[in-house]
Amino acid sequence: MSRLFHTRNKIYNTVARQLHGTVPCWVCGEHVLPEAATLEHIKPLSEGGNSHAENLAISHELCNNQRHVLGRSPASAVSAGRVGRRADAAPINKPRL
Repeated sequence: MSRLFHTRNKIYNTVARQLHGTVPCWVCGEHVLPEAATLEHIKPLSEGGNSHAENLAISHELCNNQRHVLGRSPASAVSAGRVGRRADAAPINKPRL
């Protein structure tokens, strides 16, 4: 098995654990089954992105392919690979050192 396969499974399992079994597609937001999961570069390699975990997200294979054909980034690109906070959540005040 390839290194990319292991990376995809590791990211998928991490997201599933954090979101209690639900892994949303980074492009469409629908649940992605493990066998349909692909790794998506949030900032494409052609635009200077890299293959570090911070620049990778899970998406459906079809969504991944359509995104590249259409040349569009989803609205979640603002918060690359991170689950957004609820709007009503109180801000975290960290003490300055």
